[in-house]
Amino acid sequence: MHSRNVGARYTKIITSRAYFPLWLGQLVSNFGDTLNYIALVVLVYQLSGSGVAVSLTVLFEIVPLLLLAPIAGIVIDRFPRKTILVASDLVRGGLVLMLAFANATWQVYVIAALLTAASVFFSPTLQAVIPSVVDKEALLAANSVAWSTEQLVQIVASAVAGGMIAAIGTSPAFIVNAFSFLFSALMISRLTIPAHVGEIDRSSRRGFAGWLGDAGEGLRYVREDRFVSRLWLVQAIASLAVGATGALLIVLAERHLRLPPEGFAWLLLAIGAGALLGPIVLGSFTSNYRNVKLLFVPYIIRGAGDILIALLTPLPVALLILFVYGLNTSTGMVVYNSLMQSQVPEGVRGRVYTLMDLTWSLMQLVSLGAGGLLVDRVGIRVVYYAGGALLALAGLLGLALLGNHTFKGETQEGHS
Repeated sequence: MHSRNVGARYTKIITSRAYFPLWLGQLVSNFGDTLNYIALVVLVYQLSGSGVAVSLTVLFEIVPLLLLAPIAGIVIDRFPRKTILVASDLVRGGLVLMLAFANATWQVYVIAALLTAASVFFSPTLQAVIPSVVDKEALLAANSVAWSTEQLVQIVASAVAGGMIAAIGTSPAFIVNAFSFLFSALMISRLTIPAHVGEIDRSSRRGFAGWLGDAGEGLRYVREDRFVSRLWLVQAIASLAVGATGALLIVLAERHLRLPPEGFAWLLLAIGAGALLGPIVLGSFTSNYRNVKLLFVPYIIRGAGDILIALLTPLPVALLILFVYGLNTSTGMVVYNSLMQSQVPEGVRGRVYTLMDLTWSLMQLVSLGAGGLLVDRVGIRVVYYAGGALLALAGLLGLALLGNHTFKGETQEGHS
């Protein structure tokens, strides 16, 4: 029954006048982002000739997130979210256009950092407004459609980017991305979002003390809410588990699977194919996202996959494991976003989202550091054994802490 209805549900949400502009804008923007990501790496390497310089780009993209996330959460909950989205897109469009004319590595670093700074405000705001443009019961379909089309666009854009950059250079890729941000801003400007939805009471906004009070309110909510506090802990452990295994997949491919450099692309393709189909498979079986098994069982399966891929070497087996990994990654992400959007109140949603993102990034950095130290000392397989076991533990902990949790809205319809 679910398999017959999933196509109708996805078609309905895509063609919704309330959701379509947001979906189309992000579809085009994601295409540009993928071109930008590849072109940025190529540009830094062309300018510097150094692999270390390319790695430093990641650092300049992470640091602004760590510094600005606490502030961004308050801004998102204080000011009109539609304005924040449009302004972030326009700023990012201007910055990306500057990349087309950058001729020194330091210029690329500065622009990359500023791009991340603008994205820190955009991404959580985007997640926070989705419940304002779709019905609560359509959240799973909306997030599933967004995730699947994003994966498809990334696969297509990755294929286009290589030939495009080889033929005409990196600048056209940056220009295309700049126009994609402009298009996204135009689409978002057409959305109908209540002017003050989710905003903190204006009377509480005064002075620096008001900002500190807003930050404290967000932290108190995360600490005191049964669902969010436990989810925060599980997500922190999960990030610690996957940070190293995700980044070191290329090392696993070369040292354990004995693949040539081009073989790594097959591994990424297997993950991408699974991530593309994951939400479709999920929607075929259920439309109810308020089930913690859909959130935490994927961690257990992914953890087992990390251990298996470190044990086994045949390429077809590795591809199958990574395909299943992609399926579970997308399922968990779609359910996570749907639950956060439906369970966290409008007034603190921006602060909660940015705190979760900040925690994930911090633990990912710790994981990357630890993995980098361990891989040459104990081997890549041990890193995957440890990461897989820790991820499975995170899933089991989530089931233990929230297995009997009753979610808000399980017996009622409409918006929270």
